Order: sequence, then C-alpha cells, then structure tokens
Amino acid sequence: MPILKILTQPNPILRKKSAEINPAAIKSRELKSLASSMVKTMIKADGVGLAAPQIGKNIRLIVINSKDGVFCLVNPKFIKKSWARELGQEGCLSIPGVFGEVKRHKKISLAYYNQEGKKVKLTAEGMMARVIQHEIDHLDGILFIDKAVKIEKNDRQ
Repeated sequence: MPILKILTQPNPILRKKSAEINPAAIKSRELKSLASSMVKTMIKADGVGLAAPQIGKNIRLIVINSKDGVFCLVNPKFIKKSWARELGQEGCLSIPGVFGEVKRHKKISLAYYNQEGKKVKLTAEGMMARVIQHEIDHLDGILFIDKAVKIEKNDRQ
C-alpha cells in the first residue's frame, strides 16, 4: 500500500465531477487496495479526510479519519441536511497553507456503501458533518475556497 501523491490546486482533476462506482466493484481487491493506500496517505499527511479526486481518481470514494477510527464511504449521497448551518474553519490537503471560514450544515444524514458492499446510513453533526460535506464537495469538483467567506494563507508550510 503505497503513499499516494496528493494533487494540488489548480490540477483540473480536482474540478471534475466523479463517477459512481459500480456496486459489483466495491468488494474488489483493487478498490480495497486503493482505499487502504488513501487511508495511509491521509494519515501521513495529517488529514481528517481524503477523496479519490485528490489522488487523481475521479470516482466517488472517500476515506475519513474519525475519533471512532478510519472508515470508507463509497458512492455517498445526502438523505437530509439540517436547515441550521454554522461557520467553521477549513483547510485542505489539496490547497496547502490556505484556510477559510466555510458555512456548512450542522447535521447531515447520508447513505453510502462500506467496503463490504453493504449500504449504510449515517447521521453526523459537528466536525464529522463538516468533514463529510467537504469531502463530498471534492467528488462534485468543488473546493472549500469556492465557498469560503474569508481566506487566509499560512506561508509557514
């Protein structure tokens, strides 16, 4: 499981909408290997989430590092988003040294497939909801800087 190269802005792959993964391919060795490499890459880069477009693959695959451990979301889809939103600071492995205030839904519900190919429903709030929304934006070719109200650069990177 190699460490993968994280693409950075302005790579055009980051701006493409990602394709759904065929449910028959979810349990494939290739996808499991890719997800494992993404997890390793995310942890090495000190990230809390990583979407497949960030490593050059325009497929709907995300890995998240939560307080309960690492998990993988295949073909995530929002079921519900709270009316209430909150502003919070975000950064991105694909835009090093840049941070911004982004308004996100406080609570979300989504459905996705896990690595065993089972459909899972998840409700998240707070930081976890923010990370999931940020990563799903990547699958749609959207970067946090597109939504940020205030952007700061940290040149100490």
